[in-house]
Amino acid sequence: MRSGVAVLLTLGILSMACGPSARLADVPPTSSASSESLGPAGPLAPVAYIPPQCVNTPIATVPPPKTLEAATSIAQANPPLTTAQQLEVLDGLVNAVRDHYVYPEAVSEEWLARAWESRSRVEAGLDTQVLYAELPLLVQALGDEHSYYQTPQEVIAEAAAISGTYEFVGVGALFQPIGDGEGATVLAVFEGGSAWHAGLQPHDALLAVDGGPIRDAQGMSRTRGPECSAAVLTIRSPGGAPRDLMLIRSKVSAPMSIDPRWVSTSDGSKVGYLFLPTLLDEEIPDTVRLALEEFGPLDGLILDNRMNGGGLGSSTKQVLGFFTSGVVGSFVTRESVEAWEIPSHPVHNSLDTPLVVLVSEDTVSYGEILSGVLEDTGRARLIGEATLGNVEQLRRYDFADGSRAWLASARFEPLNSAADWEQEGLTPEIEVIADWETFTFESDPAIAAALEVFGYR
Repeated sequence: MRSGVAVLLTLGILSMACGPSARLADVPPTSSASSESLGPAGPLAPVAYIPPQCVNTPIATVPPPKTLEAATSIAQANPPLTTAQQLEVLDGLVNAVRDHYVYPEAVSEEWLARAWESRSRVEAGLDTQVLYAELPLLVQALGDEHSYYQTPQEVIAEAAAISGTYEFVGVGALFQPIGDGEGATVLAVFEGGSAWHAGLQPHDALLAVDGGPIRDAQGMSRTRGPECSAAVLTIRSPGGAPRDLMLIRSKVSAPMSIDPRWVSTSDGSKVGYLFLPTLLDEEIPDTVRLALEEFGPLDGLILDNRMNGGGLGSSTKQVLGFFTSGVVGSFVTRESVEAWEIPSHPVHNSLDTPLVVLVSEDTVSYGEILSGVLEDTGRARLIGEATLGNVEQLRRYDFADGSRAWLASARFEPLNSAADWEQEGLTPEIEVIADWETFTFESDPAIAAALEVFGYR
């Protein structure tokens, strides 16, 4: 299993989307200005776009050694805690795990001994930041690869993502690490930002920033930095050669795009496409509804969950309601079995239109549950790559310092299938395996397979 929290490089911020989607304002292209700056390695690529607030500001670049010495993140530090406050947080976490964690056998003597060792270190005097580094490891030691711990500042950052508005200073694209994490791929581009003006597209790969790693020593994206500073991104589009783009960082405050598109068919059939990178965003259901309204009655719909890192049960429930209804399975806790019932709220013919859901190893948590439910109830056909299995329901436990733990407190059981999705994952009807950064929307083999399923070409 892999973590149900997709780590995303959101224009420079590491954010969680349980990946990590909304309508963007129709921002007309601003008159572009061309400039050239001399960096540490000589002339840089010309600037494709200068944000209005940076027009009269000299373009500054930072030598790679400097960006590697210190984090480019502008996040605030977590406030220090007294020993008593540290003990309150640690004891609260241990009690939540002991009382509510869905797999009681994982709360072993070995795990409790590890927690006791942390308590002894706190009593002896422990720096707050060291404690905040240890608590996530304590939760990871439970072994479900889904539960996680957040520091107070991480809670604040997640609140912005849940609200549907992403605010940061960066180049204007949503990246997700690929491979060994030394590179990343573009999931979405924010309209009106530097990346949008430079022509970055989903599936483009980010190979380097200022000729060096894409992340700094603290794990933060080096695409983030001071407003009006420049970053040289080495980009490779699928099938193309690497190229350098110099982008100017600016403040971005926008919802995420779900990239609604028409899929071309030779007979003029109306097949729509929606990309859901996350269900963490509370605005996702409204975004999907608006896209469905704009599509109108469809001959088929492709729902792309291949990079869906999951998120909120409430968002998932509302999205499911566009396509199905009724009891679709149950959440099983230590003490109870709770049926999960989906209220119906169709848009045009969304309850009846042929539906294909695309999945991959990166489809996790509620992204995996949403995909599996639509297949299990006979509402959709799955295409893509087998998922890895990560369908626990996480419940939130807040602590006095503002930190938070999300613990696996229930496991999902589908309505009809006898399969254990947590252990086995989802198996697509048609297997199509292709890395996200190796194809474009037009050359996507999974979309081609979906059209064949629909009977269109």
